Amino acid sequence: MRIKLWAFLLPLLVLLPSASMADGLPDLGEASQANLTPAMEKRIGESIMRDIRLHEPSFMEDPEISGYLNRLGSRLVAQSTAIGQGFEFFLLKDATINAFAMPGGYIGVHTGLILAAQSESELSSVLAHEISHVTQRHLARQVGLQSQSQLPMLLSLAVAILAARSHSDVAAGAMMAGQAAGIQHQLSYSRDFERESDRVGLQLLERSGFDVRAMASFFLRLQKSSRLYDNKAPSYLLTHPLTTERIADIENRIQDLPYKQVPDALEFLMVRAKIQASEGTPADAVAEFAAQVRDHKFINEIAARYGLAIAQWRAKNYAGAEQELEELRRRHVSSAMLEGLAAELCMGRKDAAGALKILRLAMVRYPQERGLAYAQVEALLALGQTQEALRVTVDDLQIYPSDLRMYGLQAKTYATLGKRLLQHRALSEVYALQGQLLAAIEQLQLAQKAGDGDFYEHSTVDSRLRELKQRQAQEAKEAKENKQRLSQRPLL
Repeated sequence: MRIKLWAFLLPLLVLLPSASMADGLPDLGEASQANLTPAMEKRIGESIMRDIRLHEPSFMEDPEISGYLNRLGSRLVAQSTAIGQGFEFFLLKDATINAFAMPGGYIGVHTGLILAAQSESELSSVLAHEISHVTQRHLARQVGLQSQSQLPMLLSLAVAILAARSHSDVAAGAMMAGQAAGIQHQLSYSRDFERESDRVGLQLLERSGFDVRAMASFFLRLQKSSRLYDNKAPSYLLTHPLTTERIADIENRIQDLPYKQVPDALEFLMVRAKIQASEGTPADAVAEFAAQVRDHKFINEIAARYGLAIAQWRAKNYAGAEQELEELRRRHVSSAMLEGLAAELCMGRKDAAGALKILRLAMVRYPQERGLAYAQVEALLALGQTQEALRVTVDDLQIYPSDLRMYGLQAKTYATLGKRLLQHRALSEVYALQGQLLAAIEQLQLAQKAGDGDFYEHSTVDSRLRELKQRQAQEAKEAKENKQRLSQRPLL
């Protein structure tokens, strides 16, 4: 499997308690808290997330779509009991209809899910459901239900759930490899958790101002598609058991709520158009969106024209893309996504000065848009304005100190300036944020040998090197202790 499952399974092996089974939903008392604390969940999630960023081919670093998902998710989280808990929503380029919650508040969303959602409320209903898995601490509660003798079943279940994200054949193999009766018993608890996530998710939807009926409509559509295509049921159903009883429960909860028609945000429609326009060949994408615009067969003309502009840009027809952008500007459409595309078109024509002008104005209106910030540094470097590019990265990293991509741009800027010590120091932060401590330490050691830099810069490197070595030693110690604890536990 593409995601290294042991990054998830090993912490579970070490932390697995010897509690007995309980009927219904387990109580979140002190026992389950001690077995898998929020801090432990966060570390497990961070470990899996680092691996996804490094090794998962479908992981998409699209700051525009990721920014939209995180704003949408934050709107829902703000209505939950998780105020102050960090959530991160990330994108996977995968045509299957799926989303999944990982320990520590990391929530993955497939592009196929965004395209399958017929409204922003439908997409929000899935995100609200996944957020609720995290806020209700379902992983901790599931672990709290296990006993040592059931460890093989838990492993089979964990492999199946992770694999089922988009590989139903692997999931089926994992399920058969485990003890079927035990796994079925675990899935029954999973269904209880699904119902609880539905209930809490509906509350988040209502409080956030979305249409609560969207959850039922989306799940009904998924259920219908699973009946029509028994061998290719949506991946979401493999990890989120959907029953008629569960849908009826959702419908019962919403039937007394007032009807509320919620219009889709333009950003949602443009995100869907961008994903669609990025699929298949550029020629096919151009033909599809050109036909939509020509025949007026679209949900929203602005989104359709934006999709056509993206498709034209992919096809390197910059004039055609700019024509669509000009048409949208005549309609007074305001969007950071449009400004980002306009800058990309300028860069494609080798007009870095034009791109920079667009980006500087756009950054005033949309100061938190990460895609615009990255593009601004690239434009400055293309123009040879290296010192200004460096100033932008330094200022930006004071606000976003964990931005791996900005550290990479800063390293590129230092390299252009010939500042080798600072280049290696910035690259060290890239590796450290990826969880590659050995590579981060090696970069700092190279910085020490760079032969440039002043006393203060060398002191900073030395201090950071000591910090990372201590962290590496601590992780090695914990890994050794975990291995010893695991070896002392009987599996059966």
